[in-house]
Amino acid sequence: MWYSIVIAALASYFLGNLNGAVSISTLLAHDDVRSHGSGNAGFTNFVRNFGIGKGVLVMLIDAGKAVLACLLGGLLLQPYGYRLEGMMLGAVAVSLGHDFPATLGFKGGKGILCGAAVAFTVDWRVGLIAAVLFFGLYFLTGYVSLGSLAASVAFGVGFAVFNLGNVWVMAAGIFMALLAIFMHRENIKRLLTGTERKSNLFSKAKQ
Repeated sequence: MWYSIVIAALASYFLGNLNGAVSISTLLAHDDVRSHGSGNAGFTNFVRNFGIGKGVLVMLIDAGKAVLACLLGGLLLQPYGYRLEGMMLGAVAVSLGHDFPATLGFKGGKGILCGAAVAFTVDWRVGLIAAVLFFGLYFLTGYVSLGSLAASVAFGVGFAVFNLGNVWVMAAGIFMALLAIFMHRENIKRLLTGTERKSNLFSKAKQ
């Protein structure tokens, strides 16, 4: 079983290294999203600079790799009776790969799209609650970061509540939530000081 755990973790981590924002900005715009705006290799910074049109491709890549990681982890550990735990192992590893990619100097995105894909893949109830909070706060305030933070909290609480008794799944969900909050630490500071920038996720590319 340990062999399967290692394979699932490593494969999922390197899947996470496939960054949608960097890949699409390089391949289609012949540019690097990290040289614009906040310098973050994530979806929000991509949309701010390249528009929602190409941003859909970023979503497909980042969500797709998370789904694949969950399915791979579940498949490899299912023979041992740990399918759900395997899915969460893949989820944690792909998130770490996205946030801290070895192939990109350990500077990646913040993992919200990955987390959303994980939630809907593993437990749609968690995904639905997190999505409602995210879009509700985003449309009310215009702050993507605030919606992301609320969704992250819902993610951790949701996996804990819906998996009482399964310490591994609970721990994985809470860890991913705390990781997402940690990745938003600068946003939290700006929200508290009133200097956070609002975003239009449906904007067109800059001319």
